[in-house]
Amino acid sequence: MPRGDKSAYTGKQKRQAEHIAEGYEKRGVSKKEAKSRAWATVNKETGGGKKSGSGRGKKASHASSRKGGHKGGSR
Repeated sequence: MPRGDKSAYTGKQKRQAEHIAEGYEKRGVSKKEAKSRAWATVNKETGGGKKSGSGRGKKASHASSRKGGHKGGSR
């Protein structure tokens, strides 16, 4: 499998990455950088590419999502 191949990701992970990338683009990040950051976030939360199925993998951590609106900026 070549680098950057997304076939090991579930449909849910792909949708998450698209949604996250849209958020970055709205905040002025370039399309390429937004896509890169989005996949990094998905990897951090879900532990990388996973095939769905019973008893496979670990629970997802949504710490990055919770941090999102609070990191940086003025209060």
